[in-house]
Amino acid sequence: MLKELIHKNRSYRRFHETMPLDRETLIELVDLARHSASGSNKQPLKFILSADCDTNARVFPCLRWAGYLKNWAGPQPGERPAAYIIILGDTAISKDAGVDHGIAAQSIMLGAAERGYGGCMLGSIDRARLRTELAIPERYDILLVLALGKPAETVVIDPVGPDGDIKYWRDDEDVHHVPKRSLDTLILA
Repeated sequence: MLKELIHKNRSYRRFHETMPLDRETLIELVDLARHSASGSNKQPLKFILSADCDTNARVFPCLRWAGYLKNWAGPQPGERPAAYIIILGDTAISKDAGVDHGIAAQSIMLGAAERGYGGCMLGSIDRARLRTELAIPERYDILLVLALGKPAETVVIDPVGPDGDIKYWRDDEDVHHVPKRSLDTLILA
C-alpha cells in the first residue's frame, strides 16, 4: 500500500484548475505534517494556505516550474494549481529548519496523493516577491511552496539510460517522463 502511494506521488505541474481543494483539506494535510518528525522536536514550521483564486494568482508568478523543460514557462491558465501550501521556518523558534520542511512536504504530498490529488514541491521561488505579495514577516524563512490540485497530466517513471541523463522530459503526446536510477546503482554495500 505505501509503495503504491509513493509511486502515485509524482511531481505534477499541470492541474485541472477548476477542480478546487477546500481549506479544510489543506488543514488536514498540514495536520499530517504536524504529526511528522521534527529535529530536536523544535517544530519550527509554519504554513500559509491558499485555496482562493486571488491569492493563488499572487503566488503563481513567484514560482519557477520546470528547469529542464527549456521551452515551457509553466502551467497555462486552466492548468494551474487549485491550491498552495507555503512552508515557512519560524526563525524565532530555530535559526535553521534542518530537514523538517522536506519531511513535512513529503507527508503532505503523500496525504494529497491518498486523496486523489497531486502536486509539486517547488524550491525555485522568487522569495522577495512572494514575501511582498503575501506580506510575510521577515522572521519567517520561505522554505518551499507546494502546488496542489487534480493532476491534468500523465507522469511516468523510466530507467536512466546508458548515457546517465536524469533530466525529465515530455514526449510528443505530452507525457512527462522522469528517469530514475536503478536500485543496484544506489546501494553501495
